[in-house]
Amino acid sequence: MSTDSSTGEAGLAARIEGLLGNTAVAVRGALTRPDGRMTLGLTGLAYFLLYLVGLRHLGLGRSGFSVSVVSDPLTRALRQVGPFQWEPIALVVVGPVELLVAPLNMLLGAILASLVGLNLAVSVVAWRGPSACRLGPGAGTVAGLPGLLSGFACCGPTILLVVGVQASAGILSLFQWLLPITLVALLGTLLWVGSRVEAA
Repeated sequence: MSTDSSTGEAGLAARIEGLLGNTAVAVRGALTRPDGRMTLGLTGLAYFLLYLVGLRHLGLGRSGFSVSVVSDPLTRALRQVGPFQWEPIALVVVGPVELLVAPLNMLLGAILASLVGLNLAVSVVAWRGPSACRLGPGAGTVAGLPGLLSGFACCGPTILLVVGVQASAGILSLFQWLLPITLVALLGTLLWVGSRVEAA
């Protein structure tokens, strides 16, 4: 009995290792091509900026050049002001652009932006040249979906405000789950793409 369970665990570990290895092949294959790198860079940067705009940490104001930092920035940087949102510790003004610097928000935005960029880079390369990352048919379409849908994770309440919907507490509490769901979906599609990698 113990031999069977250890064999099953070893088989599961081997499948997980193979899936991670195949996913790495797909990502590497996408990033070896100029169109993959360009897609990652452009979509990642665009998503990161939109994420900051959605949090209202990036916007336009009066022209000027200044940097203002709060007292005790380390403590304030770790203070949560909402689900998956932390307090800004600095205001940077460069010309008409104003940026509230919240290190943990920016780190989370960068992680999401990287995952969105990778998903779309793999999607573009799988669509334009699937052999570049040894992908089977259909991988490109599915890989891009969470990247396109993930904008609601940070901007959902803002979208409701813009369109004038009177959001109940239930709807607003749903939005706090969108960010972890988005992370899982983005990682899940990368792994799904890994499962579509054909053996060399």
